[in-house]
Amino acid sequence: MTETRLRTYTHLAGYCLASLFIASLAFQNLRYGFYGLFYLAAGMAILTVAGAGYTILCRRHQLSAPGHLIILAALNSGLVTATFAMNAPGISHWSMPLILLNLLILPLRQAVILSIALLLALGTFLLFSQPLQTAVTVLAGGLALITIGALYVWHYDHMAQSAEDLAITDPVTGAHNARFLDETLQKEISRAIATGHCLSVITLAIDYADEVEDLHGKTGMQTLFRNVTQHLFGVIRAGDTLYTLNNSEFFLILPFTPEEGVRVIAERIRRTIAEQNWAVVGKATISLGCTTRGPGDTRTDTLRKRAHQAMEEARKRGADSVWFLPGDAAGS
Repeated sequence: MTETRLRTYTHLAGYCLASLFIASLAFQNLRYGFYGLFYLAAGMAILTVAGAGYTILCRRHQLSAPGHLIILAALNSGLVTATFAMNAPGISHWSMPLILLNLLILPLRQAVILSIALLLALGTFLLFSQPLQTAVTVLAGGLALITIGALYVWHYDHMAQSAEDLAITDPVTGAHNARFLDETLQKEISRAIATGHCLSVITLAIDYADEVEDLHGKTGMQTLFRNVTQHLFGVIRAGDTLYTLNNSEFFLILPFTPEEGVRVIAERIRRTIAEQNWAVVGKATISLGCTTRGPGDTRTDTLRKRAHQAMEEARKRGADSVWFLPGDAAGS
């Protein structure tokens, strides 16, 4: 299940449960003739139903749906206004489920700020209208609820981010893996088309990788692969991104880089790696294939395939070499 779909289901469940709870409060107050509280609860129920409808309408954009903040701010401000206007201290207990709804629906920072503002407003009313012990009890309970809920949300966000990082990161090198490559490359292609800026890519592979693994074992090859990755991180520029394709190949995305620039960068990478004395294996070289996006290059597989062809051409000309293939001039 995707993060967007999970948030859609969570938001929808939160709004629906809140609607049922508030509706029950409305009918209970109507039954006993508390018409002011009935109208308040009915208004809040309408807002939560609107929140459920908004969730359905924006189900594909739940990670960036600003309407939730407007709906929940209206719920919180309505509760505070009613508390002062109706002089009904019992309404303060309605803040507890509303705090939970804030934390469930909104981003953590917004939820905490809104919940604390709600608690401070209600606390101010209770301090001037109720015994100190009652006010402190409500404030302490609300603060404890905010703290526990915020810690739980923070823990979930941290675990979700860790899982995402593991899914797109190579465990040996720490670089992005092939799973994340096409997504990023397509974004860079779209940006290059929109802005007219150059985009270049490089495919590079360690020469004689099979022989290195036969001679030094899998551990030795992984050590070399990891060390080369760290070296590449130090060579590439800010804004360039590095990906590992397998145990001996890498892919570089170089935004805003024309043909002359990618040739210079590829040559610098080739030279610095050849000059290094690597742990375990000693000397090592790489072959690099590079290309620049042409007007007809609109798909990731086109750029990746041409960069790989350039690398194979470099290998045909001998280890420790660089080859460049120009971009397509017409659509494919």
